Amino acid sequence: SVVAVGATVQDAVCLIGFRPILRGESDIISTVEFNYSGELLATGDKGGRVVIFQREQESKNRPHSRGEYNVYSTFQSHEPEFDYLKSLEIEEKINKIRWLPQQNAAHSLLSTNDKTIKLWKISQRDKRAEGYNLKDEDGRLRDPFRITSLRVPVLLPMDLMVEASPRRIFANAHTYHINSISVNSDHETYLSADDLRVNLWHLEITDRSFNIVDIKPANMEELTEVITAAECHPHQCNVFVYSSSKGTIRLCDMRAAALCDRQSKFFEEPEDPSSRSFFSEIISSISDVKFSHSGRYMMTRDYLSVKVWDLNMENRPVETYQVHEYLRSKLCSLYENDCIFDKFECCWNGSDSAIMTGSYNNFFRMFDRNTRRDITLEASRENSKPRAILKARKVSTGGKRKKDEISVDSLDFNKKILHTAWHPKENVIAVAATNNLYIFQDKIN
Repeated sequence: SVVAVGATVQDAVCLIGFRPILRGESDIISTVEFNYSGELLATGDKGGRVVIFQREQESKNRPHSRGEYNVYSTFQSHEPEFDYLKSLEIEEKINKIRWLPQQNAAHSLLSTNDKTIKLWKISQRDKRAEGYNLKDEDGRLRDPFRITSLRVPVLLPMDLMVEASPRRIFANAHTYHINSISVNSDHETYLSADDLRVNLWHLEITDRSFNIVDIKPANMEELTEVITAAECHPHQCNVFVYSSSKGTIRLCDMRAAALCDRQSKFFEEPEDPSSRSFFSEIISSISDVKFSHSGRYMMTRDYLSVKVWDLNMENRPVETYQVHEYLRSKLCSLYENDCIFDKFECCWNGSDSAIMTGSYNNFFRMFDRNTRRDITLEASRENSKPRAILKARKVSTGGKRKKDEISVDSLDFNKKILHTAWHPKENVIAVAATNNLYIFQDKIN
């Protein structure tokens, strides 16, 4: 067994859910997200579908069933479109899913492809009305002149039915591909970001948004960087950050100006001139940025590392974790097969004491911020037996390879974990490995 990082460092990690998706390009998982309670888990795929999993409640008959996630609802969120003005196909792939806090019995989430954001309501019905006065049981209208008595309709139990209905469609606001959406802490607004602009929306208003960041130069030949990710602060609804392909992060305050073209804080780590190479600019591009739950820190992921920044210190990160430093010698071949442009995400655990991100060969990495211990685990079909305990994996970079190690030359770069999510309150994690979704939790003795 292995040691897992997180709130209970001495526990092992075991598999509690494995969801093989049909093999096909459209079935590749493109985003994973827990809701605020962690009871629901949503995935989006390249085919424009959203699949929601619900956590099973523990029962006396199955005492260990608690934690298992089963399919709750599946619906088609986006369809392929065609932009006739630009002669461009708009693919249906779901780029991001973000849950809204639950206000009533129904759940709500935002999903987006490259151009259009949709607000979905997911509700369930387990009762049906019967005994209408103006229509028959089959739904046909009755002749009002033949109605001689009034009936009181009754609610009868029925099989549980989960419905997903689009409540709002936010379109026509992005010229470039949307890479991020983030719900604000006021729960009334959210932001969306594409390569050159960040827009602020109200959840009730679909026909207009406010442009709060615009880095498009007057002459596109002068373009030197693009926006790669953006997120709202978890507690201050006026603060947000966005990252760039140059490895910088800008923190903006919407109270300062309507257009946040001048940032309040600018986070950048000085580059070591001795380590500069042809690939330096590519591998320094930030693929994901996430605020900690406390709002004190933020985490950024570039190609080779994860960095944790204190919002009060702009000149360098307070923590840097190497994800797969052994790939530095392989950058040339990774550039040739385009893997160097892969965008890995990262996530915090519920207490901000541990972080997780993905790698190649279906490996994912976890780092304990308190003890500075780290571990590499593998999500594979060979380990997909229920409650199988994961073993730590190690990569050898040269010399004599130990028995349990895997050589860096035998890593499979087609197997990659780009999308991960951590339960907001417990040590339960979801890992998307191409077409398959794995759910792991601490081993319960």
